[in-house]
Amino acid sequence: MTPRHRGRRSSRLRMRRLLPPLVLCVLLAMLVLHGYVHSEILADHRVRPPAPTDRVPKEVLEAGPVLDIRHGRPVGHEIPDRTVVLTFDDGPDPDWTPRILDKLKEHSAHAVFFVTGAMTARHPDLVRRMVAEGHEVGLHTFNHPDLSYQSDARIDRELAQTQLALAGAAGVRTSLFRPPYSATPDALDNASWPVTRHVGERGYVSVFLDTDSEDWARPGTGEIVRRALPKRPGDGAVVLMHDSGGDRSQTVAALDVLLPRLQQQGYRFTTLTRALDAPSAHTEVTGPELWKGLVFVAAVGLSEHVTTVLALALALVGVLVLARFALMLLLSRRHIRRVRGRAHEPVTEPVTVLVPAYNEAECIAGTVRSLTASDHPVEIVVVDDGSTDGTADIVERLALPRVRVLRQANAGKAAALNLGIAHASHDIVVMMDGDTVFEESTVRELVQPFSDPAVGAVAGNAKVGNRGTLIGSWQHIEYVMGFNLDRRMYDLLGCMPTVPGAVGAFRREALERVGGMSDDTLAEDTDVTMALHRDGRRVVYAERARAWTEAPETVRQLWSQRYRWSYGTMQALWKHRRALIETGPSGRFGRVGLPLVALFTVVAPLLSPLIDLFLVYGLVFGPAGRTAVAWLGMLAVQALCAGYAFRLDGERMAPLLALPLQQILYRQLMYVVLLQSWITALSGGRLRWQKLRRTGTVAGAIGTGTGVPGTLETSGDLEARQPA
Repeated sequence: MTPRHRGRRSSRLRMRRLLPPLVLCVLLAMLVLHGYVHSEILADHRVRPPAPTDRVPKEVLEAGPVLDIRHGRPVGHEIPDRTVVLTFDDGPDPDWTPRILDKLKEHSAHAVFFVTGAMTARHPDLVRRMVAEGHEVGLHTFNHPDLSYQSDARIDRELAQTQLALAGAAGVRTSLFRPPYSATPDALDNASWPVTRHVGERGYVSVFLDTDSEDWARPGTGEIVRRALPKRPGDGAVVLMHDSGGDRSQTVAALDVLLPRLQQQGYRFTTLTRALDAPSAHTEVTGPELWKGLVFVAAVGLSEHVTTVLALALALVGVLVLARFALMLLLSRRHIRRVRGRAHEPVTEPVTVLVPAYNEAECIAGTVRSLTASDHPVEIVVVDDGSTDGTADIVERLALPRVRVLRQANAGKAAALNLGIAHASHDIVVMMDGDTVFEESTVRELVQPFSDPAVGAVAGNAKVGNRGTLIGSWQHIEYVMGFNLDRRMYDLLGCMPTVPGAVGAFRREALERVGGMSDDTLAEDTDVTMALHRDGRRVVYAERARAWTEAPETVRQLWSQRYRWSYGTMQALWKHRRALIETGPSGRFGRVGLPLVALFTVVAPLLSPLIDLFLVYGLVFGPAGRTAVAWLGMLAVQALCAGYAFRLDGERMAPLLALPLQQILYRQLMYVVLLQSWITALSGGRLRWQKLRRTGTVAGAIGTGTGVPGTLETSGDLEARQPA
């Protein structure tokens, strides 16, 4: 491999590793941004009661509704006679602001909209319309806190963030400001006056009011009109109304009465600066400030869409999880009644057991000895796939009866199995992994369904042997709770997707019809199982055919194993995609089996981390109580399903104590594995076979023919033991 090719491969590998956590971080950032602009994060809803006024200058308390402190000395301005400055606070609102703008346009009136930064960032098109139609815009903070409770730094941040949103929405800055919960200038007190002074020092004109319509209380259209009229006929006024914060239908209706009535009396409705014959409050924003505003508004818009999609995805994964559990619980009971009540014609003819092995020196002796103890007549063929640790020599030194060793140069597991099939002496071929231990009855139980000539393959019950560690116990729960209940469901539906490489049996003739084991995918067992379905063969599950396998003992090994399995499953789904549109057995499998495998194996695990993401978000920023109850409810459903699965398989319930932690951590691991598999597929990468480090602990702990209680199955030969 040239240095250039090595560099490309290294770059793709880094991308696959970095993108999954990066995507998760981006999603979390979008949630936080969404929570911030919706006042779910860092929101302060306190409102200070009135305070003394002894430290407020007298000229301020007696000033007009427009207070200018930009040049150090407070200057108050009154609105000229027969002039009304309509002001609308708290918007823009997607429902009510457009209606108010329509009414103003209909009556040729202009107004001032004191917008919040959060609403501006969420609805920038409405602010653009305000500016385009000749209205003025002022700041009303970003998240509408009572500024008398806030530090100077928080006040500056509220102003700067609102200006940023305004720049991104309409390309302007404004010099007008109205503090939340404000009233007339004589209502300024010792707590609010320092805020007004600080804002004035930052270059803003504070706009209060002298007429409050109190439309927020929804007193009725007539009352809103009455309260909005100037105190004395002919006086000018700054009138307070609202275009957001609730149902503003009465406000809209009041404009239809107020505007024509006062216009008939000679009033004009204009902006603040026009009323005072002052320069426009708007300043055009260009350069970096404009781009920062555009990026901010775009990010908020993206967070709105992302959060909507995430909420829909969370609902989808909830439905999928509950539907899967319901199907598994319902169909597993039917499966038990059907299978345990079925009488098989005993299958007694000898079978060939194939053991493909690559560097299995730690495990191979225990594997082969367990087979020789079988209570069913077997021929054992060990196919050494170019091992470098003496695996084949170990088997030969055992000198066990009915055991043959075939050697080949390293060519992969599929080639090793095909070599074994070619040398098999019997019509039924059992396949197992080199790290797996069979019980005495495993082979016998595995081959009994072949009394039905329509059966082309049988999936056995693989169980975790090394379940003493935390990771081992997690996989034990997964095997019992997921894989085996899944197998019962798929068996009853006639669409078993995988005969596990750890314990499975095939009719030799059926394998030959579909071309044997293929190396087209990294999940050759899933691939061949789907091919058998498409050829019209039945694939069934034998729950009593137990095999004990050595599961990964580190997170890195588990990652490698599931990464290969996930990617191989995707490859198999893609390879057999034409089954969706075919007729006959292939079409039946394609329209039932493929969607179920895609939903429960690819889509649900990829989306399931959203459960924990929203849990963290809800506990920190949202309704913590309801969030915790919802999450615990989902966990209770999973625990119920797991307990039922453990009971069916005669397992002790103690490992289920690790279920909550398993659900949280496993979800994240499966998310990263699946996302990395998607990235591998989309980037055109090829995944190498991963050889897991074996310890031989399963054979040592279980022995041969012990029949230790347990249950599980690996999907698609979960172990990847071959090099590239």
